[in-house]
Amino acid sequence: MSRPKAILSWSSGKDSAMALHRTLAAKELEVVCLLATISDAFHRVSMHGVREELLELQAESLGIQLQKMMIPYPCPNAVYEEKMSEVLSFWKRKGVTHVIFGDLFLEDIRKYREEKITQIDLTPVFPVWGKDTANLAREMLGIGFRAVICCVDPRKLDAQFVGREFNSSLVRDLPANVDPCGENGEFHTFVYDGPIFTKPIRVQVGERVMRDGFQFADLTART
Repeated sequence: MSRPKAILSWSSGKDSAMALHRTLAAKELEVVCLLATISDAFHRVSMHGVREELLELQAESLGIQLQKMMIPYPCPNAVYEEKMSEVLSFWKRKGVTHVIFGDLFLEDIRKYREEKITQIDLTPVFPVWGKDTANLAREMLGIGFRAVICCVDPRKLDAQFVGREFNSSLVRDLPANVDPCGENGEFHTFVYDGPIFTKPIRVQVGERVMRDGFQFADLTART
């Protein structure tokens, strides 16, 4: 029997990758698309600052179609919601019934997503919700996910962490008040390898840039 079709909210980071990993392992849903939000002014993933071409390399290695949702910069929330509704309605017409998110424990974010998704008569799914983030970080690393810190909020974490490999050493170095998975917005990651990838994405860390109060590492593909 065919499984219900789903799209997955793809940030390019480790949490959405782990959500995809668990969804694929459960074999209850067919993931037909990765939905990524991209700033049309920079052609980079919103918030993470990851180049569009790296996103495309991820989708190629995962073997899943990529849907780019282009948003203006800056993007009013009303515009974001309108574009999201258009994209989700499009996929609903193509038979999608579920939307997967990599959220971990922020109740207000989950409530917001549930409200907006159910308005379109789709079902939200949260495969990694409520997991202890210290244990989850160890699990990610233990099963082979590899990622690099691409964005840091210097109000919550020293900007020097940007560009570092997300590994056990980094997790140990995080201050006690910083979530091991960065769920409070302390940092964001770009995942370049793991059990769901057919091949790793070769990346190198370039210029560090401060923009809009956030410290970014400009990641580029290595040839």
